[in-house]
Amino acid sequence: MVCNISEFKWPYQPEDLNLTDEALRLKYLGPQQMKQFVPICVTYLLIFVVGTLGNGLTCTVILRNKTMRTPTNFYLFSLAVSDMLVLLVGLPLELYEMQQNYPFQLGASACYFRILLLETVCLASVLNVTALSVERYVAVVRPLQAKSVMTRAHVRRMVGAIWVLATLFSLPNTSLHGLSQLTVPCRGPVPDSAICSLVGPMDFYKLVVLTTALLFFCLPMVTISVLYLLIGLRLRRERMLLQVEVKGRKTAATQETSHRRIQLQDRGRRQVTKMLFALVVVFGICWAPFHADRIMWSLVYGHSTEGLHLAYQCVHIASGIFFYLGSAANPVLYSLMSTRFRETFLQALGLGTQCCHRRQPYHGSHNHIRLTTGSTLCDVGHRNSRDEPLAVNEDPGCQQETDPS
Repeated sequence: MVCNISEFKWPYQPEDLNLTDEALRLKYLGPQQMKQFVPICVTYLLIFVVGTLGNGLTCTVILRNKTMRTPTNFYLFSLAVSDMLVLLVGLPLELYEMQQNYPFQLGASACYFRILLLETVCLASVLNVTALSVERYVAVVRPLQAKSVMTRAHVRRMVGAIWVLATLFSLPNTSLHGLSQLTVPCRGPVPDSAICSLVGPMDFYKLVVLTTALLFFCLPMVTISVLYLLIGLRLRRERMLLQVEVKGRKTAATQETSHRRIQLQDRGRRQVTKMLFALVVVFGICWAPFHADRIMWSLVYGHSTEGLHLAYQCVHIASGIFFYLGSAANPVLYSLMSTRFRETFLQALGLGTQCCHRRQPYHGSHNHIRLTTGSTLCDVGHRNSRDEPLAVNEDPGCQQETDPS
């Protein structure tokens, strides 16, 4: 067969005709196993253990405890499910590809399923966090509206809509991927070179990843930041009004009681601020490398120098670690910042003590509300529920919220 040199277009070269199949795979696909496989594998396995245990406990305690089935926790349950899918499906498949970059032996169907599932759960996680933030804003700033709007039925519909939207928005990226085989001009397909990768037009892929980063990272990040800024301003304004009210009290005893109340509220305000700050930081840190990885790959593809290739490898490794770390971080934040979640986690593990079950009577007319975050969480207790006294477990900074359930 006569070979025309003009058939060799980037990245292929005429000297490829003299290379062996193994040399061609190494030249164009790189090493079959990632050089950093062992340390990354150890890191991923630690994240896998913590994440699956934590998200599994989150799902368990919400399903098994009626007091945990609040509208807010339905969002957290949906978020835990998406995180579990990321860890149980996405992480093992990525380790498989790191250990054996080629050939992809699971078939075209598995390639499509992998892209569709990961894209769906990624988008669902972002939408869950954003919806939860909106729910928190309504509960704090518009408590009367939250009472009638934020019902369990409403939240179930919202969660269903979130997963439908996530699936629909994941289809464009999924359609651009498939099995790709290394094919050298005048030589044909190279054996054992099939990989699950981009097969569609690069320009369309750039548009998809840029649009996704804008709609599912930048916009939610700005929205969440603005909402929690408004929540913080509302809580600060309420504190100032309470201080004015205390100064207007006549008796010293009344002023002392009100002063202790404000001290408790100050502690609650500080806790709320820390939790909201943790939410924004965790969300931003864990998702920024993921979007930067995809955008960088789409921009440097076909124009990669050695320096750009090294920079991309660093971004790619960091994005993977933070991506899966984000799926494991939420339950850790729940246990650190929510007394109720911490207790139910311990009970689910059989480590709970009797002190967790003894509740002191609380005589008051307002709802017991405990605000925490992982993706932000405000556990709203019923007025007559058996909860601990205000000074022990209640976050006074949340007193203005009403129970949307």
